[in-house]
Formats: sequence, C-alpha cells, structure tokens
Amino acid sequence: MEVVGVVEPGLSSRLRQRIETQFKERWEKEWGRKFVTHGVAPGPNAVRLDGNDYLSVTGHADIVQAQLDALRANREYIVQSGVFQLDGSPTSRFEAALADHVGKQGALLCQSGYTANLGLIQVIADAETPVYLDSLAHMSLWEGVRAANAPAHAFRHNDPAHLERMIQRHGPGLVIVDSVYSTTGALCPLEQVVEVAEAHDCMILVDESHSLGTHGPEGRGLCAELGLTHRVHFITASLAKAFAGRAGFFTMPDELRPYLMCHSYPSIFSSCLLPHEIAGLAATLEVVKRSDEARAQLRRNTQRLRQAFSDCGFPIHHGSEQIISLEAGAEADTLALRDKLEQRGVFGAVFCAPATSRNRAMVRLTLNATLTDAEMSHVEGVAREVAPLVKPWEWAIARRQRGRAE
Repeated sequence: MEVVGVVEPGLSSRLRQRIETQFKERWEKEWGRKFVTHGVAPGPNAVRLDGNDYLSVTGHADIVQAQLDALRANREYIVQSGVFQLDGSPTSRFEAALADHVGKQGALLCQSGYTANLGLIQVIADAETPVYLDSLAHMSLWEGVRAANAPAHAFRHNDPAHLERMIQRHGPGLVIVDSVYSTTGALCPLEQVVEVAEAHDCMILVDESHSLGTHGPEGRGLCAELGLTHRVHFITASLAKAFAGRAGFFTMPDELRPYLMCHSYPSIFSSCLLPHEIAGLAATLEVVKRSDEARAQLRRNTQRLRQAFSDCGFPIHHGSEQIISLEAGAEADTLALRDKLEQRGVFGAVFCAPATSRNRAMVRLTLNATLTDAEMSHVEGVAREVAPLVKPWEWAIARRQRGRAE
C-alpha cells in the first residue's frame, strides 16, 4: 500500500528492469495485482488448515504460564548474541534438553529453522565438499550450501539409487534430506538413504522440521522412530511447527562446538532468544513429550482426510503425512482452487515459486490433532463439491501419475 505524501528516491534502472522482466507479468496477469498468498480473511466458522501447529499446543496453560513467569522474573535481561550465553544459562539448559530429546550430544538454538540450516551447513561444507540434496529439500538447505560455497548436486526426489550414482560420480561429501517434505507431505526413505551415505563415506544431515513432535517415541522425530539417530551426523529442525514457537536448532557432536561457534555466522551475528521464548519452548518440549494421544489423533485425521481427497480424484499419491498437497500446477489455476475452497470455509496456504518449481503451484493443507468431527466432515464435503469444478484428475501431476502407471 502506498502512503500518500511520502516521497522515496527512485530505484536503479537495473532493479526496475529486473522487476519488469521477472515479475511484472506475473503480478499483473496471474495474480491480479494482489499478493498470491493473500486470499480472503477467514470467518469465525472457517476450518483453518494453513498453519503448522500439528499438536495444537498454542495457548496450552503450561506454556503460557511459563512465558508469564519468565516475563515477570527477567526485567533486567541483556539482549546479546547467542554466543555470549554461558553454560548453565536457560538457553544452554534448553539446548541440552533438545539434544537429549533427539538423542544427540549437543544442540545449538537459533533464531529460526532457516538460520539453523544456514549456520550449520556453512560450517560443515566448503568448496571441496560435494553436497547431495533431495530435489525437494527445503530452500534453507539450498541456501546453506550456497553460503558454504559448496558444489550442490540434486538427486531425484526420494530416489536413493540416483543418490548413489551421483556420489559415485562426484565423490564423498554431505547428504541432505528432509524427513517429511514440507510441500508434499512425502516421507523420506531414510533407512535406504542412510545406507547409501554410509557405503560411500558421506556425512548425512536430516531436517526433522515436520517430524519433530509428530513422529517417534515422545515425538523425538523420524530418526528416532526408525532407530537411526546414532547413524545420522546432524539433525536440524524448525521449532515453528509442532512446537509452535519462533526458533530452530541443530545438533552437533561436542568436538565440533568450539569451531562452529567461531565460524557459523548466523549464530555469531544474530541476537539470542528472549527469556520468555526460551521458557515457553522448554515448557512446550514437556507438553510434546506427553502428547501421544494428540499424535495418534493427528495420524487418524491424516488418514481420514487423505482418503477423502483421494476418493474425490485429487492426486495426492506423492505424500502420506499430515501435509496434503493439492498441486493444481499453474498459478492461475491454484488461485482459482484457493478461492473455491475459501468460499466454502476451508483455508489452506498457497505455495508457488520459489517455494515450488514453476508451474507446480499448490494449495497446501496442514492438519492438526484437534480438528473436530464436524470440521473434518465439512472439509470432506467441500472436497466432493469442489472436485468437479476444478477437475483434479486433469491436473498435470495426475497425468504424470497415469503415464508412469501405463
């Protein structure tokens, strides 16, 4: 929105040219001069499937009380870089608790999952380290590789055999995967990937952002569920998903910590989290540990709604977890799908380039443990009503699936 009466200096001709050639047509013709993620405001009866609070911990009494207590008790707190946090501080105690939870020696708390991936990969890779990333790996992982100035090699999504061929061609290095892929809800074939990495003397990093809290005993993640923690070098995660907070972390062996604290720029040049954030996250960890019934309910909700969308002809075969991807393809078609869902009170999140490949835009639905039977039934009814309007069986992803089957 332009502010009337405020004058700004002109942009450079080079920047204006980039906007003209890279974005203007998309903005004016495909998006109709309205930002792609902005639909209508949800009403009081809307079913919200556009967040990441999988276990519905937001507002939990224990978490809120911990935050309030910390706000009252820390009136003279000094805001500084996280590298100044001493051993024994609330931050270091929470880092130790996170490391213990996922079964690793140590952990470092970061401002976000993005900075966690950036700060770790910048340290553990360099220009002489080939890095092998699943083609659907989160953007923060790719940016970490770029920050490390390391050669990046994409392997086909969830294809350990292709990964092995890439390593045979380029040599040992670092393998990076997500445990659950954020755009599709696909589960990584982690056991096979770890076996390939081990066979070729590679380190492996697993981003557990969408499995921490939802998978494994006490929500310890997919690595723990599969018994692979001791074979994985690094685990990273956002704490803005099942933990519903504003932070991220990565694990590391004790021998790496001093070196990392001098070479991980996001860790050095970002301020620490505030006391009430640490207290809230520490309380959240305890809530997550005892949320077995919420995890079971999330799984039931996932199976039910996945079946409903599949029965209506939506091609969601590429995922299995609590993220349901409705990949309409073209951005105009995706926005039309979004509008039809929102008109009927179902709100997802639009994902498009750069979060997805061009022409693979989608409406992403993220499920949670406290969806009521009435809400689930409503979503199922909307799926049945919308399907003949958008014809998902004609989407490119559905055609590709039929082509592979034939």
